[in-house]
Amino acid sequence: MRLKDKVAIITGSGSGIGRATALLFGREGAKVMSMDILGDTAEATARDIKDAGGQADYVQGDVAIDADVERMVKTTVERFGRVDVLVNNAGILAVMRVAQVSEDLWDRIIDVNLKGVFLGCKHVIPQMMEQGGGAIVNTSSVAGVRGESNFSAYSASKGGVVLLTRTLAVEYARFNIRVNCVCPGLIQTPMFDRQLALLSDREKALERMKKTIPRRQIGEAEEVARGILFLASDEASLIMGAALPMDGGVWAGDPPW
Repeated sequence: MRLKDKVAIITGSGSGIGRATALLFGREGAKVMSMDILGDTAEATARDIKDAGGQADYVQGDVAIDADVERMVKTTVERFGRVDVLVNNAGILAVMRVAQVSEDLWDRIIDVNLKGVFLGCKHVIPQMMEQGGGAIVNTSSVAGVRGESNFSAYSASKGGVVLLTRTLAVEYARFNIRVNCVCPGLIQTPMFDRQLALLSDREKALERMKKTIPRRQIGEAEEVARGILFLASDEASLIMGAALPMDGGVWAGDPPW
């Protein structure tokens, strides 16, 4: 198992990519700290890992609140003794034109998607330095590396994650801390389903979205989790500062029409 006996914190692990990643890490031998703003979902993920024979615990918290993130790291060290992997995955989305975005909504998206990554790294890096190294994997988006209509706040936050990832990779490489990020495209998650439900013709919109993807399929959370697993594992020992596209070919070029 690629993460046998390693300790991993995964934020936003109550659903979607975070949950899929936590369950996969558990199967790969990691001791998982499940963290979500919804404590019951974080607990459910931890319980499912334990029911499958793994080791896990959970903590409720908001990644945009410094004290919550500090507590997350301290609780993990108290429970498992160290932190080998941090997956900064928690994120939120709003689909609307920039003139429709309120200041409060803009601030909230930036706080969760970008500040949350900053706080996670800020509090876990000293622990990783003390223990001799670790791996951090941040969740960005294909919307963070190319323009996407109606995604202004989201794209700004996820673009920030890419450059924060690269900067931290350079800063901490000599301390044996690897920092990378994944850039998913359209992925079947509860967040995706909620946005899709707002559209008048769900099925028609879904088919239109598929046509923008070279492989013509919406991704699955488990597929992204496997990319995160690779970047978190020792198999990725030379990879630092990468932004791994996981989008079915969208980043590679124009969609096939």
